[in-house]
Amino acid sequence: MTNSILIDAAEVAQTLNVSKAFAYKLVRDMNDELKSKGFITVAGKVSRKFFEEKIYGMKKEAI
Repeated sequence: MTNSILIDAAEVAQTLNVSKAFAYKLVRDMNDELKSKGFITVAGKVSRKFFEEKIYGMKKEAI
């Protein structure tokens, strides 16, 4: 695992211990949500920070 800004579906599958097909669905759903908010997305990858917020319930740090 790396600390890159994006997480790919293979890493999502490994992190959550789910199939790659399900991981791709999760990534697609998260990207759809980001697109609806006006963000640019990359197919098959999602923002690591957004993933952690959605899956682990982590809150954004106050700056």
